[in-house]
Amino acid sequence: MRGKAIFAILVTLFMMTPVQAGEVNSFQSQQEDPRQPSANNTTLYIWSDGMNNFWSHFNNNDTDSTETFSEEDENGVITIKQRYLMTPTLDKRLSMEVGGEIRGNFNVYFEGDSDSTDNQGPCQPAQTPNDCDWLNITIFKGQNKVYQHTETPWPSGQWKNIQFSYFVEEGNETWDGRDANPLVEITMKVKGDYQESNFVFASGTPGAFEIELGESGSLQLPIDPASWEDTFQDGGGLGESPAAEDTPGFTLVVASAAIAMAAFINQRRPETEE
Repeated sequence: MRGKAIFAILVTLFMMTPVQAGEVNSFQSQQEDPRQPSANNTTLYIWSDGMNNFWSHFNNNDTDSTETFSEEDENGVITIKQRYLMTPTLDKRLSMEVGGEIRGNFNVYFEGDSDSTDNQGPCQPAQTPNDCDWLNITIFKGQNKVYQHTETPWPSGQWKNIQFSYFVEEGNETWDGRDANPLVEITMKVKGDYQESNFVFASGTPGAFEIELGESGSLQLPIDPASWEDTFQDGGGLGESPAAEDTPGFTLVVASAAIAMAAFINQRRPETEE
């Protein structure tokens, strides 16, 4: 009987090993994609192929992207509406620190006129009020707008480093790929009025827009460190301790103990009867 008890314990230990290893390997595989956020990677970067495809993710390198996106129109309106959706979709549940700062950092250049509120340039308030619009950077979680930064016009023909921050409010702290995938939207209208009357004389300013991508176009998120805990990822509250029955391998350990105890009792029973 003693041999049976030892055999039961060895079988139980053998059963436990692959289950635990599987859980570890599954967690590690989730960490392999550098485009997803992690404890050491909490900055979202914007990217584009230079055409009409825009996306964002948490890796500061993307070989499919150009370094900048630009558009030109010598005599016409450039309408910018770029939506940098998190791609691939966020695969984690994140909680921002309430009161923490989300910080934006973007480099933008334009030529022409972007202000319809003054009487300078081709955008005149009384004549063409809709041909120009200031730069707007809007942050979405899913379909919900959480913040919009509006940058007042700066001199044409110059780059401007645009930095902004806002505090996370209660009710907007939880982000996930199902209902709250991150998105950065950039909009602006620029008008050019460059004209050549002949080979010698020209007037006006051509229109142009350009934005730097990658590390020069980013959004830093104040992700709560407790977001990476298994309990929160499984749908529990932030900072909650896992229940005993929810601990990985707990049920198997209990079953193993029961098998070993049964074997021990069966071993002792003949000795008692004697």
